[in-house]
Amino acid sequence: MNDISQFSNGISVLEITYVIASVLFIFGLKMLSHPLTARRGNILAAIGMVLAIIATILFHQKDSKPIGNIGFILAAIVVGTVIGWIIAKRVKMTAMPQLVSFFNGMGGAAAALISMMEFPHVSPELIAKSGMANGHVLAILLGLMIGTVSWAGSMIAFGKLDGRIGDMRIKAMKYVNLTILAVLIGFIAYIMTRHVQASSELTPLIYIMFVIAVIYGVLFVMPIGGADMPVVISLLNSFTGVAAAMGGFLYNNQAMLTGGILVGSAGTILTILMCKAMNRSLLNVIVGVFGGGGQTNVVAGGTVKEISLSDAAVLLSYSKKVVIVPGYGLAVAQAQHICHELDKLLEEKGVEVKYAIHPVAGRMPGHMNVLLAEADVPYEQLIESDEINPDLPNTDVLVVIGANDVVNPAAEDDPSSPIYGMPIIKARDAKNIIVMKRGMGKGYAAIENMLFFNDKTRMLFGDAKSTLQNLVNEVKSL
Repeated sequence: MNDISQFSNGISVLEITYVIASVLFIFGLKMLSHPLTARRGNILAAIGMVLAIIATILFHQKDSKPIGNIGFILAAIVVGTVIGWIIAKRVKMTAMPQLVSFFNGMGGAAAALISMMEFPHVSPELIAKSGMANGHVLAILLGLMIGTVSWAGSMIAFGKLDGRIGDMRIKAMKYVNLTILAVLIGFIAYIMTRHVQASSELTPLIYIMFVIAVIYGVLFVMPIGGADMPVVISLLNSFTGVAAAMGGFLYNNQAMLTGGILVGSAGTILTILMCKAMNRSLLNVIVGVFGGGGQTNVVAGGTVKEISLSDAAVLLSYSKKVVIVPGYGLAVAQAQHICHELDKLLEEKGVEVKYAIHPVAGRMPGHMNVLLAEADVPYEQLIESDEINPDLPNTDVLVVIGANDVVNPAAEDDPSSPIYGMPIIKARDAKNIIVMKRGMGKGYAAIENMLFFNDKTRMLFGDAKSTLQNLVNEVKSL
């Protein structure tokens, strides 16, 4: 009879809905692993979130009272939906990393605000029973710290990706960041060991902790060079997930908890993979002491050789194997569709065409995959760098379009280089190399690329989109 009562007053309905939402989150995340199912995965996860929101509004109760201020809640949802929709529709593919950082920062800010609002209202009964040293308070404090760091760091990442904020490199930054992190942990320990009648007595400390967390979020992202931004974006995503999970603990909300855990764990795994791809340690990411910049000791010597459009078209058309290495320059030029047109033309001529995808090409994890998927490039043509490298000696022509650091031999040859040890696409192993660039500018790591001076390399200067279009016309005319 009690179970029937629970079902009738909505408690069981709410819990069942949260379980359904959690399952949809899991299936949605699983489907994101392949471009052919990613769209459906997004839709499934969105349905799960909508179900969780609706069920919470209709059935959630606290102290046997339903949720109040429904009008304000619905108005906020409508305003947020409209703003998010407009931003997402207007953003260009080249600005997708900035959008990811901005939206991720909003998630961290929401988690931090939840903690700031909930701390003064910790149950006096809970404090009387176990003091401030309880799981509820710990979840609030961790949510505040991690959410604030995620928000502040994401905003700095947004500014750096958008070119509005430069790097700030100070040798002592490692120790400054470690000190601030220790202070934040000290605040958590201090608050949880206080003997008070009500948590509101310690509210001023929460605001101080918030300010310190903002400072840490800013300082740990500021030194990071643009070439390393994919790693920090992954890390900040995981922070937001963990902060959201803390909110799930606070409200005993299974859907919020599951979503936060999925985002946090997926972001952490991706961060580790990105660190491996960049030859960085996770500790260095956290304290913000790694990054691009600096100069290689290798002095550019030799001659840069150019190739004409007609010669490039002939070379590509009469090859057996061609590998294309896309980079951020391809995204900036919005040339992915023309690039796909070129590879289809070559395949019609019997040429095998593959795309070599470096894990950190672009400005966020998977940037090139998303870019090429937008142009309907078959997923089977996208090959990870470690898989395609052994086949490059048998590749007739390797075409680098707007990429730089991910094909730079300094990662293997120059111990003084800031990218030394980073796994790269071994472009120089190919029989012939064509590099499409606007000019001889350096990449995001701000170091010279000796691949451009290789005897097998020919430079094809110009805007990627117009150059590819002219190359397509030349191939058609053969």
